[in-house]
Amino acid sequence: MKKARVLLKPSLLHRATTISSSASQSRSLSRQMETNPSSRYCYDPVLRWDPQVEDYFNKAYGPDHFAQISKALTRPSSYSCIRVNTVKTTSDAVIEKLTKILNESDDGLKLLQSDGRSSPISKCQIPGLEYVVFVHGSGPHRIEYGSGLESPPKEVLVSRKCAEAVLRGAQVYVPGVLACTAHVEKGDAVAVCVAMEQPGDDEGDWSVNMTRGTTLQGLPSDPFYCERSGLYIGMGTTMLSRAGMFRVPHGVAVDLSNRVFRLPSFHNVLEGEIFLQNLPSIIAAHALDPQKGERILDMCAAPGGKTTAIAILMNDEGEIVAADRSHNKVLDVQKLSAEMGLSCITTCKLDALKSVRLPNALSDSTTLVNGDNIGSVTNHSDLSSNEEMAPGRSEAEENASTEQPSGGDNVSQAEIRKNKGRLKNGRGRTQSQGGRAGKSQGFPPNSFDRVLLDAPCSALGLRPRLFAGLETVISLRNHGRYQRKMLDQAVQLVRVGGILVYSTCTINPSENEAVVRYALDKYKFLSLAPQHPRIGGPGLVGRCEFPDGYVEEWLKPGEEEMVQKFDPSSELDTIGFFIAKFSVGPKD
Repeated sequence: MKKARVLLKPSLLHRATTISSSASQSRSLSRQMETNPSSRYCYDPVLRWDPQVEDYFNKAYGPDHFAQISKALTRPSSYSCIRVNTVKTTSDAVIEKLTKILNESDDGLKLLQSDGRSSPISKCQIPGLEYVVFVHGSGPHRIEYGSGLESPPKEVLVSRKCAEAVLRGAQVYVPGVLACTAHVEKGDAVAVCVAMEQPGDDEGDWSVNMTRGTTLQGLPSDPFYCERSGLYIGMGTTMLSRAGMFRVPHGVAVDLSNRVFRLPSFHNVLEGEIFLQNLPSIIAAHALDPQKGERILDMCAAPGGKTTAIAILMNDEGEIVAADRSHNKVLDVQKLSAEMGLSCITTCKLDALKSVRLPNALSDSTTLVNGDNIGSVTNHSDLSSNEEMAPGRSEAEENASTEQPSGGDNVSQAEIRKNKGRLKNGRGRTQSQGGRAGKSQGFPPNSFDRVLLDAPCSALGLRPRLFAGLETVISLRNHGRYQRKMLDQAVQLVRVGGILVYSTCTINPSENEAVVRYALDKYKFLSLAPQHPRIGGPGLVGRCEFPDGYVEEWLKPGEEEMVQKFDPSSELDTIGFFIAKFSVGPKD
C-alpha cells in the first residue's frame, strides 16, 4: 500500500538550463568516449521526461521506484505473449507448430542457444490462462561492434519508432532509415543506432535535428556523434546500398542478425490461430468475465485484440458490439474477427463521447453511408472483402464534409487542413481495400450486460519507449478529463446488475486512480468488484495537490487491492497497465 499526500512544487529548471546542461553532458561524453569507445557502442538509453512530470511521478511512486520504472520502459519485455484462438485450435497444437517454426529459423536457434533452455516456448501457468503461450526471448546482449576511433564501424541511423519496433523483433525497413555512413554498399556489416529527439530553443520543442539522407561520419567531429552514444541496438547486414535505402519506398534495409534483445517476430505467423497480445490486456478481458448469451459493448475496440478475446471467452455465443470512431480501425476489427472465425462480433463507427443515444435521436438509429441505408451496427460477415463502395462521393469526401471533431462546432485550423488533405489525396485505404463500417447514432441507456472501456490514453506504460518528453503535467491531467467524459457515457449504457471494466496502458495516476475516484464519488451506485485472475499490484492511495490549487484524489485505504496495476519494473515484466472493475447497482 502506498499512502501519500503529495504537494508538487514548480520546477526550478528553465529551458536554457536544460539546453546548457545537455551541451555540457555532450562535451563530457565526447571526452569519455575518446578514452573508452566501448562506452559509446552499447544500449543504455535514459528516458527523458518533462521536469514537472518527472517530479509528479517521483512523488507518486518514490524516486527510486520511478527510476526503475523509467529504465524498464526503455526495454522490451523478455517474452512474447501469445493468445491462442481456442475456437480454431489448442495451445498444445500451437506450441508444436511454433516449436517447428523456431527450430527452422535462425532467430529460433539463437533463442535456444542463448540460455540453454530446451525450448523457449511455454504454456502460461496462471489458472484460467492455459490458452496463453509465452515465447521467451533474451537480452540485453553485449554486441561486439569492432569499435575504435581509428576504424569506427559503418552505421545506419534509424528513427525512434523504427528502433522501438526493432527492439520487439522487427527488421529495419527502408522508411525507418534516416541517415547512413558514406560508401555503404549492399552486404556491408553496419551498426544500427537510434536518432533521438533533442530539445529546441522553444519550450516543448523537440526534434531529431537532421534531414533524411544525412551522411554520418562516425567520428567526434560528427555533429550528431554524441547524440547516438548508448543508443546502439545491434549489428546487421545491409540489404541495399546507401543510395538504394533513400531511393526505394519499401523493403528491408538491414538484416539485423545480432541484436541487443532477441525476440522472434510473429508477423504473418499462424494467422487466425494466434494473436500477439500483452498479458495485462488478456487479464482485462477476463476481468470483464463475459458470459455466453450476453450483450457486451467494447467502446474503443480497435484493433480488436480485447474484442476477440472476449468473444473467445464467450465461446462465440452472444453479441459483442465493437465500436470505434475511426472508419479504418473499424475495418481492422472486422478483418481480425473474420480471420479468427468469430461470428458474434458486430462493428460500428461511433465516437465514445456520443455512445448514449439522445432522446431526440433517430428512432431506428440508422444513417446514410454513400447513399445506402444501413443499420446502426454492421456485422463483419455481411461484408465481402472485395465489396465496392457505392457510387457518389468518396468516403474521404463524406468524412471531410460531414464529420465534426469532438470539440463541437469550433473547428480548429488543424482539422480544416486535415479535411482538405482528405479531399486532395483521393482514394485511401478504405476505398482501395473495399468494405464499409456502419455508423451508429448511439445506444439507449441500460443496453448492455457488460461494457469494456479500454480508454485512449497517454500510453506511458507501453514498452519499449525511448522518448517521453512531450507530455506535460497539464496534458496528463487533460487525458484524465477526456477519459472521465467517456466513463460518463459507459456508466449509462450498463444495465443494473451489470459490469463495467475500465483500463488503460499508462502509469499516469491522473488517468488511473484519479478516474476511479471520480467514478466512485459521482456515481454512488458503482462499487469496485473483485477481479479474477488477480496478478497485478495495488493502486496508489492518497492525493496530489498541484501548485495551481488543483487537487487530484486517488484511492482511499482499502480500495487499492480492488484494482490491478501492472508495474513494468516488476517480476511480471509486463507493460504498464491499469484495470478497474465496477459493479453497477440500482440507479436511483
